[in-house]
Amino acid sequence: MNPTIAIVEDERAIAENYRDALRRSGYQVNLYETRSEALDAFRQRLPDLAVIDVGLGAEVEGGFELCRELRAMAPALPILFLTARDSELDIISGLRLGADDYLTKDISLPHMQARINALLRRVSVLKSRDDEGERLQQGALELDVERMHCRWGGDPVDLTVTEFWIVHALARRPGHVKSRSQLMEAAQVVLDDSTITSHVKRIRRKFQDVDRAFDAIATAYGLGYRWQA
Repeated sequence: MNPTIAIVEDERAIAENYRDALRRSGYQVNLYETRSEALDAFRQRLPDLAVIDVGLGAEVEGGFELCRELRAMAPALPILFLTARDSELDIISGLRLGADDYLTKDISLPHMQARINALLRRVSVLKSRDDEGERLQQGALELDVERMHCRWGGDPVDLTVTEFWIVHALARRPGHVKSRSQLMEAAQVVLDDSTITSHVKRIRRKFQDVDRAFDAIATAYGLGYRWQA
């Protein structure tokens, strides 16, 4: 069955343009104009990926609130912001709330589709890998790849798809420095360097919420990151 994509966008013509392009690529697409309408639908059935605008009708930051609510409902669901708001503060806010990617509306349709394809592929890539089996353990870290669950010292750490993939890519080769471009190549994804950096900062905070002494992700200045055993 083809993946279902939910588009939450209050400008109908824009939403229909995205929908038509994605349907031509074989996706099932559902459109929602408001946060409440989308939430009602998501409580009944979750999509495979959500594309959300920041401003939704009268709610100037309704998309941010929806992302927070959706992330609480589904920690691993791929979420992508697609919005006209391109300030660094908005981008950081979106990523802090748990979005996997943040795009602006000046992006071309083929580029948008490439990012969506990459995000969905990330889920299947992780689940299809069998070189470590279904579980990966490094010291206090335990990753259940099949269920996309992460634990640190036995305590759960809620990671998004992107965050889980980054941790997995680093932890499977402890001590090896992974550049930002190598992290992208490892799972065949399309992300820029600043987005990778933002995700790493968020990952560290999540582990530090569980263990204040967490320092397993080291920065190799000018090179990238490595997992410290």
